Amino acid sequence: MKLIAKTMAGLEGVLAEELRQLGALQIEPLIRAVAFEGDKRLLYRANLELRTALRVLLPIRSFRVRNEAGLYNMIREVDWPKYMGVDDTLAVDAATHSPYFKHSKYVALKTKDAIVDRFRQEYGRRPNVDIDRPKLRVNVHIYNDECTVALDSSGMSLHKRGYRMETLEAPINEVLAAGLVLLTGWLRDCAFVDPMCGSGTILIEAATYAFNLAPQLNRSFFGFKYWRNYDAGLWEEVLAEAREQALPFAYGLYGYDKDFRAMKIARQNALAAHLEGKVSIDRKAFEKLEPPAENGLIVMNPPYDERIGNDDIGTFYKMIGDRLKQAFSGYEAWVISSNMGALKNVGLRPSQKATLFNGALECKYLKYELYEGSKKEKK
Repeated sequence: MKLIAKTMAGLEGVLAEELRQLGALQIEPLIRAVAFEGDKRLLYRANLELRTALRVLLPIRSFRVRNEAGLYNMIREVDWPKYMGVDDTLAVDAATHSPYFKHSKYVALKTKDAIVDRFRQEYGRRPNVDIDRPKLRVNVHIYNDECTVALDSSGMSLHKRGYRMETLEAPINEVLAAGLVLLTGWLRDCAFVDPMCGSGTILIEAATYAFNLAPQLNRSFFGFKYWRNYDAGLWEEVLAEAREQALPFAYGLYGYDKDFRAMKIARQNALAAHLEGKVSIDRKAFEKLEPPAENGLIVMNPPYDERIGNDDIGTFYKMIGDRLKQAFSGYEAWVISSNMGALKNVGLRPSQKATLFNGALECKYLKYELYEGSKKEKK
């Protein structure tokens, strides 16, 4: 089968490597997606085990189109009763990058009309729409005049792991959080520290990676479970194999935040992720934080806004750099932020950079190597 895994901008290479480790073939990074080939087992494993995928799609038809009548007719020609029954529910997602189709919601509406009209013609009645948990979710992607129609095997976005009980303002997406962890190249050979953990998303994603826990082990809803060719026995095999792949982790996983509410929420979310006893979450301001281990990896997502309490953002980021230099020699630190001016106040030279998007915000993800003494002496 030819398949497509959707992801976030900047994570295509990480997702491609995840797919390679799963045994996918013909891997081809695209824009915010990776194309690959695999069998039904790989389709199930991709939904269960990929950390940086948003959806896994099965393309069923591609064609060229330049107007709404052509789109409607080509969609209606698809043998939709092959994929769903008239009593099943339906949802359509669309994305357009085309001078001929400028409104994705309109493309989704025309696609839905074509599908239900096909059923109405054959059965005298039509399927209902369920935008949250449909029996069949259809994805339409138009680039210039090239249209690809695909079935969404995930059913709903794979960033919905099921552990987020409550959040703070502007929480980081779980897929982006997992990408932050994997982009560091962490070999799970040292402690992991998130000193500004908020609701705990980065810490939780780091923990599931550290213990090699499939990110969707606690999720029951997947779109492929409602497909006509769903193999319940094969899915149980895949689940059992994923559970057996769990590994011990000999180092600590530490989350800190100065906010009481953040601590409460982070602990609730960690419990919902079945990480009790596996992570440590404590209240402490970063400027007073001491290293919890001799060496380790720091990943932090500090505030981006212009003012932090009574301090301006430049002073706040200078404090981050000062504390890293003074207290965390021997560590490696990664910082993500959309505030490019504030990042300059960190006062450290990054050894690696990546461009990512936190929602609509373009961010830099910077690596700082914290040596004892100078970099020249370290070498």
